[in-house]
Amino acid sequence: MPHTPPWEPGLLASLTGVGPGPSAHDKRVALRAALASGAALVLPGVTDALGARLVEEAGFAAAYATGAGLANAGYGLPDIGLISQAEVVDHAGRLAEATRVPLICDADTGYGGPLAAMRTVRLLERAGVAGLQFEDQEMPKRCGHFDAHALIPAGHMQTKIAAAREARTDDQLVIIARTDARSAHGIDEAIERGRAYAEAGADVLFVEAPRTVDELALVGRELAGIPLVVNVVEGGKTPQLTVPEYAELGFGIVLFANYLMRSMHFAGREALAHLREHGETASRAGRMADWTQRQNLFNLPEFSAAESALDREFGSFR
Repeated sequence: MPHTPPWEPGLLASLTGVGPGPSAHDKRVALRAALASGAALVLPGVTDALGARLVEEAGFAAAYATGAGLANAGYGLPDIGLISQAEVVDHAGRLAEATRVPLICDADTGYGGPLAAMRTVRLLERAGVAGLQFEDQEMPKRCGHFDAHALIPAGHMQTKIAAAREARTDDQLVIIARTDARSAHGIDEAIERGRAYAEAGADVLFVEAPRTVDELALVGRELAGIPLVVNVVEGGKTPQLTVPEYAELGFGIVLFANYLMRSMHFAGREALAHLREHGETASRAGRMADWTQRQNLFNLPEFSAAESALDREFGSFR
């Protein structure tokens, strides 16, 4: 029979990561609604729970667990395919638990062939992600804005996408197919692969690293009718435009995969240089989060209130 808890309604609602919140299915539905809204989805990348909370606090509709950012920030490694399936799944689960907004996870190549991709889908689905991204590089993969990419045959990638779709237990899970064919074979091949991957069942297409505005426009025209990702890499191969300009070219998802990490990198370097030079931090207090801001981001007041309220025997609530 239905059970109504005896404590005050809403007491636990703000305890992200511990209390009630949107289910993984709810987040997937929310992500699909954002993709179908007609407005550009701005997708900041995150490397940790702090970043995920900041993205949510800033009012963005979703966050992106960046593979390159995990390699760099989590392991001190370059983005050349050194992080494993298990490490990514563990990381994605923590990030999904830390935020109420949908999380899309970079799943590299799926960590193998079609069977490996199917298992990756099942593991990431269980971890709570709302969407995941596969790419068509050979293993070990490399950052899309590096050089010297090698790709699997397009037909093999189609099989991988179709198999990944079959592995879902929740058909709201979004599958993004990325191609790095622009680097390896040119923009025409990238567009042909995009069409093939949509035919295989990809929900979203990600043509990595177009080199010019004309190439962006060509991708937008030729692959119109399915949500498209553009990856904004500061200093990378794709022209840096504004979100409305990308939207005008046909891109419904504007990914800033490592903007937050690189901004934190810069701020952290500056902060440590100050400490080394001056031997104190008080004079720099205005350039860091204060104590209250830090605790509020992680809901300490709500956790403290719940902890105090729940420190009672069950019968004493009545």
